Amino acid sequence: MPLPKAELHLHIEGTLEPELAFELAARNGVSLPYPDEDALREAYRFEALQSFLNLYYELMAVLRTERDFEDLANAYLARAAAQGVRHAEIFFDPQAHLARGVEMGTVVEGLWRALSTSREKHGVSTRLIMCFLRDESAESALATLDAAKPYLDRITGVGLDSAEVGHPPVKFREVYEAAAALGLRRVAHAGEEGPPAYVVEALDVLGVERIDHGLRSVEDPALVERLVRDRVPLTLCPLSNVRLRTVDTLADHPLPAMLDAGLMCTVNSDDPAYFGGYAGDNFDAVREALGLTGDRLRELARNSFLASFLEDDEELRARYLAEVDAYEFPAAQNSVRPA
Repeated sequence: MPLPKAELHLHIEGTLEPELAFELAARNGVSLPYPDEDALREAYRFEALQSFLNLYYELMAVLRTERDFEDLANAYLARAAAQGVRHAEIFFDPQAHLARGVEMGTVVEGLWRALSTSREKHGVSTRLIMCFLRDESAESALATLDAAKPYLDRITGVGLDSAEVGHPPVKFREVYEAAAALGLRRVAHAGEEGPPAYVVEALDVLGVERIDHGLRSVEDPALVERLVRDRVPLTLCPLSNVRLRTVDTLADHPLPAMLDAGLMCTVNSDDPAYFGGYAGDNFDAVREALGLTGDRLRELARNSFLASFLEDDEELRARYLAEVDAYEFPAAQNSVRPA
């Protein structure tokens, strides 16, 4: 049985496996520029964030109907549950769909058909977070928030993703202020490719409660001190960092040093179909590459539930934390870190 965990940094469009992509393409009469699933999987090799984003947006063409989004979410939830995910806070990118003529309602209602039954069907509780594309205009973000208003009973929060460099958080001050006024929780990608200053701006200007990625925060000691003091969660994505060459190898990842510094780190999968692994795969990878002990892995799992937006169900959060505390690691994963 895998270690119970929450996943807080997961783009549902990034869970589109080649097999499902071809299935949906056939269903919707969409032609993909790859002869088969193996050729598509070979395309999942990226030089940097932008080369990934190009393919990511290209493949979204297969997502057309509520049923497509329901199938996508159910496929993710089944995989996540098998790897110990008990709670998932799922990002989606409405602007990428609106630009293709797919309405907000189609996306939200389709996802909700899966999420509304996820506890019964998969044993996974869920929250839905709507992300703004930072390489689109601030006006587009405001229009997207307006389009989402009829569905806010299904949307817990807002986020900010896509190409980071050259698109500082301050660009989205107005839409985040509007989201806060609507009672939405706020997160943002910052400090993946962008500098530590973007993390500071996300905190000070956007008022975010979690930082997605935040890897480059370690370059600014004052920022690290602040993040530790204020217990600001960081939703790290180790396998993603390697695939997008933010770090050279997993053995170079600063996760152990970040934990040693007192940062509230979590481990997540980001876009698992593209980056080689789901939440449990990321836990296994950092355990093996970084020599993380059972105690460290338990800390990461506890952090994931503590950082979750479960304030409306503290009893459920407590139940999840109790599952983490009661978990017994296999004998090989002892509590003494290798020298």
